[in-house]
Amino acid sequence: MSEIVQVTVVTPVHNEGASIRTTLEEFFKYYETSIFEIKFIVSEDGSVDNSVNEIIAVGESYPVKLISEPTRKGYSKAVIDGLNQVKTPLVSFIDSDGQCHPKDLQNLYRKFNGNNLVVGYRNPRRDNFIRKTMSRGFKFVFERYFDLRLIDPSCPFFITSIDNLKKILATPNIGVLKQGFWWEFYQRANSLDIEIVEVPIEHRVRAAGETVVYRPTKVPAIAYEHIKGLKTLRETLKDV
Repeated sequence: MSEIVQVTVVTPVHNEGASIRTTLEEFFKYYETSIFEIKFIVSEDGSVDNSVNEIIAVGESYPVKLISEPTRKGYSKAVIDGLNQVKTPLVSFIDSDGQCHPKDLQNLYRKFNGNNLVVGYRNPRRDNFIRKTMSRGFKFVFERYFDLRLIDPSCPFFITSIDNLKKILATPNIGVLKQGFWWEFYQRANSLDIEIVEVPIEHRVRAAGETVVYRPTKVPAIAYEHIKGLKTLRETLKDV
């Protein structure tokens, strides 16, 4: 009999009521007869739709821990709060919009050696032109500040040990990149000499709705916040 692999998958939610139930149930059903024992921590972030009710409904049948806030705290803070609740030996993460396929959890796990951080790269990436263009531009700037070279450093799908997670979360002032958390997370891992391995993953179109973060009118402000955050991050990690 194969050894059971306990893994907690963290996901943040803000107004994903149209898709969150499908996203969660798809993962649980995919691994019902596998070596994986899946738990979810859902960090709900001030939703004003039916997200909370949908998450609670899934939790009646599957192991789902809900962290809920009545007011918006932002993506990075919601992610950090969820990651801080993990207790299992392994941790993974997905966004809640249905773009990650459950099968890729096992694909990431195949490259996990017990000590590394295995990160997906979206192949092909199915985001809109503005979002992909911004990522390419930010990657160029990011690589001027740091020596980390990843194919897709904004991909949220990863797997690693809880020990690695705790080390990363313990680095000072985490969450300085308000809209680029995964760039920050992987650079913090890199600064700790945690080996990072990339694996191609399937990337699907959003299950419902559209992201509103990368509207053209928001691009200048986002770019400014990114660059300011990079400077702060470099200063923060210089002694790590």
